[in-house]
Amino acid sequence: MVSVMKTNFSLCWLVLFVAQAPGLFAAELTASQAVTATNQNNPGGRRGGPPMSAEDQAAIAKLAELPAWKPGVGDGDYSMRPPFTPAPENTPRDNVPKGKVATFHLSLADSKFYPPSPGRPGNSTNREVVVYIPAQYVPGTPAPLLLTHDAMGAHDQKPAPYLPDILDNMIADKRLPVMVAVMVMPSNMRSLEYDTVSGKYAEFIEAEVLRRVSKDYNVTFSKNPNQRAIMGGSSGGAAALSMAWFHPELYGRVLVYSGTFVNLRNGPEAPHGAWEYHENFIPKTTPNKPLRIWLQVGERDNGATASNASMRNWVLANMHMAAALKSKGYPYQFVYSKEAGHVDRPVRAMTVAPALEWLWK
Repeated sequence: MVSVMKTNFSLCWLVLFVAQAPGLFAAELTASQAVTATNQNNPGGRRGGPPMSAEDQAAIAKLAELPAWKPGVGDGDYSMRPPFTPAPENTPRDNVPKGKVATFHLSLADSKFYPPSPGRPGNSTNREVVVYIPAQYVPGTPAPLLLTHDAMGAHDQKPAPYLPDILDNMIADKRLPVMVAVMVMPSNMRSLEYDTVSGKYAEFIEAEVLRRVSKDYNVTFSKNPNQRAIMGGSSGGAAALSMAWFHPELYGRVLVYSGTFVNLRNGPEAPHGAWEYHENFIPKTTPNKPLRIWLQVGERDNGATASNASMRNWVLANMHMAAALKSKGYPYQFVYSKEAGHVDRPVRAMTVAPALEWLWK
């Protein structure tokens, strides 16, 4: 089981992380539940900054008028509202082959990319990796890859879905390829790993995580980017896009919940942090990157009352992402969820399975 403390932040960053990911992990503490309640009562208040302009408010109001999302819809912009009914693919079925699920830990001391940071509290010694290998996988065959951040799909509380159950069902129904899922926890440097706008984390995954999975579990991963997808929520969603954006030769499919496409961690190459994706990178990069992207954001997401000028409003950031992708002609699907919070569990219970099916078309 994973606790909030396992993210290993200083107290300041712990509060920020809990606010960012109230729905991600299995052992959420009372303190995190209080933070979630605070955000729901005052959406976005934790991020601060000036309030939204009338123009910003009008733009968000229009999101609720988008066509209704349902499984099987095509590219474009959609909205959804409660009740969020769990997808049938989430339910384990006795009549399908069951994949193998294994867990191991990577020593941070052995990492050339993210060595230990003992000055930060919590676990600075290792990171957990959960691996799903479908029963149909034939060793030696190049397997499609689904990589998830924060071990999404492995450690969630209900009603968030358990990813191996979904994959068992959808692979058996031939709605998804025979894919291996690798669900990776962050170290105590989560923001450094996820919010840094660069290709470093993708390089780390390739060199240290996938190499270990291949060696220990006799798995061969496809090198075709169209056979490789990344899923993440919050900062993990920003990391998913960064991996594919900076290394499109490795990843061609991206699935994001409540993506942190805001100005959270910036530098010379990205003065506005991940806000740069919709502000500059996507609009100004020609030709388009060979990416297929699924995005979701909640009405009550982080920063939901902050102004566009603050660059800390998750709703506006994901709305801008959808607009940038649409303008450049990318294959994308954007879902705005009424009455939903950050990386919302009920929303994920309803959408992960159909989102994966759309992603792999």
